Amino acid sequence: MKVAAAAYALDVLESWQAYEDKLAAWVAEAAGAGAELLVFPEYGAMELATLAGPEVAGDLEGSLHAVADRLARADAVHQRLAADYGVHILAASGPAAGNPRPVNRARLITPEGAVGVQDKQIMTRFEREPWDVAPGGPLRIFETDLGRIGVLICYDAEFPLLARALAEADIILVPSCTDALSGYWRVRIGAMARALEGQCITVMSSLVGKADWSEAVDITTGAGGIFGPPDRGFPPSGVLAVGEIGQCGWTYAQIDLQAIAAVRRDGDVLNRAHWEDQPSRVQSVTTIPLRAERP
Repeated sequence: MKVAAAAYALDVLESWQAYEDKLAAWVAEAAGAGAELLVFPEYGAMELATLAGPEVAGDLEGSLHAVADRLARADAVHQRLAADYGVHILAASGPAAGNPRPVNRARLITPEGAVGVQDKQIMTRFEREPWDVAPGGPLRIFETDLGRIGVLICYDAEFPLLARALAEADIILVPSCTDALSGYWRVRIGAMARALEGQCITVMSSLVGKADWSEAVDITTGAGGIFGPPDRGFPPSGVLAVGEIGQCGWTYAQIDLQAIAAVRRDGDVLNRAHWEDQPSRVQSVTTIPLRAERP
């Protein structure tokens, strides 16, 4: 199948219809290129806050609740587009109502209208400290017509034990939002490492460009990318496709889940199967002094 990873720029929305038109254009373009799985980035839903006016959109607390109040309506738009074009869509994540604080939530939507919810697990310093976004519900694996799909939102992709919990997934989606190249590379390196360890496909999408109206996502950089294990049937680098950093648009790649099954069964290496060899090898780490004694 073909997958599409977005490098998505936020807009100031003049009306709800402007949002629907924008999203419809993005989905139509990817579906027209033959994509069956479309991945939008972390915090791409923040542009919904502009519908509440510039003062709310520019306020950290106010923007959280403005987006959360509109998320269900946004999901209905995604459901209609998924049905119209026969595609699966990972909707751009955004704040959703939590107890007691908002969580960062992505939603996987099928052509039949089913919605799978995945919340971010580990919060960045910005999310923890000034913004006070909370960790949400548990990790999930979604059984779909396209295969078993998991989601690691941005920072989550930098933690191997989270990905290991999704070891049965064929595809891990990594929506991201980073303000600097260092952040982009942290998430990209994490996504590539998770593809290596889990012998799976990872799909990274990014928020890009300036949104001067927001204190939270005022400047972002990144690119779409699709990665696999550097093994038989895959590029030596593991990179199936990668977009140009900062360039808005879709990045596409053909993926083959039979190739994933093949490397898991009989790859040059078997990282996924050999994961369990680690605990016995790290139980008795010792520190050996090798410093020369100084007079």
